[in-house]
Amino acid sequence: MISVEEALARVLALAEPLDSETVALRAALGRVLTRPATARLNQPPFSASAMDGYALRAEDHRPGAVLEVRGEAAAGRAHGGAIAPGQAVRIFTGAPVPEGAAVVVLQENVTRDGDRITLSDSLESHDNIRPLGQDFRKGATLFPPRRLGARDLALLAAMNVPEVEVRRRPVVAIIATGDELVMPGEEPGPGQIMCSNSFELAAMAEEAGAQLRMLPIARDNEDSLRMVFGLAEGADLIVTSGGASVGDHDLVAKVAGDLGLERSFYKIAMRPGKPLMAGRMGGAAMLGLPGNPVSAVVCAHLFLLPLLGAFQGLPAGHAPRNAILGADCAPTGPRTHFMRARLRQTEALPVITPFDSQDSAMLSLLSEADALLIRPLGDGARKAGELVSYLPI
Repeated sequence: MISVEEALARVLALAEPLDSETVALRAALGRVLTRPATARLNQPPFSASAMDGYALRAEDHRPGAVLEVRGEAAAGRAHGGAIAPGQAVRIFTGAPVPEGAAVVVLQENVTRDGDRITLSDSLESHDNIRPLGQDFRKGATLFPPRRLGARDLALLAAMNVPEVEVRRRPVVAIIATGDELVMPGEEPGPGQIMCSNSFELAAMAEEAGAQLRMLPIARDNEDSLRMVFGLAEGADLIVTSGGASVGDHDLVAKVAGDLGLERSFYKIAMRPGKPLMAGRMGGAAMLGLPGNPVSAVVCAHLFLLPLLGAFQGLPAGHAPRNAILGADCAPTGPRTHFMRARLRQTEALPVITPFDSQDSAMLSLLSEADALLIRPLGDGARKAGELVSYLPI
């Protein structure tokens, strides 16, 4: 068995960043930027009013001043001409500030009578003007690598960037294996269970930017496995669940080997998830995950997600966080233990408490977990209140 750290290094070595492609901004959500995106204008492109009120010259901004209102300015409709001394322009939020104006007085600080206004005796010190380029200037740049979220798309739109260069989405083929599996909606026969792994693995991969191909369940015979592996042709990554152990019906390693798998490793000193293999099969990387639902998902967090990040040119690896242990824990033994746990936020560090049961088949506990408490291999007993590490999930 190899360590989790060595296994991750070998998994990441299976991936080279994929090619780039240009997509419209509307299609860029969740994609990884590969080329700098540069603002084509200033934002705002003119000095704009931050409030509804009256625009006036700096020398007229004094308590009790009486000014003549000469027109108005609204968003998308500027006031033509400059403001002369003793004049004001009715202005609304977002409107261009007229030439000569240096202050926008809030409408609640003004008394209006026909075409004249009188400023109140108490005036703000703020000018209530957003200067040209306050948000960003022409030439400002969003740099790669960066996974684009909704706020990034808003920024790019404001920068007048209609399309971006992004990493191609990795194509991931998901294969569940086993005679015992049936799809949701089917009636399970004696000794059969629902196929759940494919759905969580597919969802995790899609959230990480992948394009998914969920293939039919491969049954526990070599012909079925070969057929389903054939359907994965063209994928960047093949992910199997189940059949990765050494039982009489665990055929994934044999069939994948017959099809050219160059195995990088098999078995990791971790729990849950010891029977995990990885390698290259033709033009695709391959991850063979355990069949137990919790084991499969824990291994996906530890290896699948970093691998998808590497395909997309993102810094890959784990970023453990610190927390305070909320309950006593027994020694770990010869394997690193990733324990499903619940987080409780405090003003300082969060408190993390592992579930009493860590059975690798219990999806109900997995759905309630916030984190994986990391117990290093060979770690001794730990007491509540000690500092520990965890991975958010």
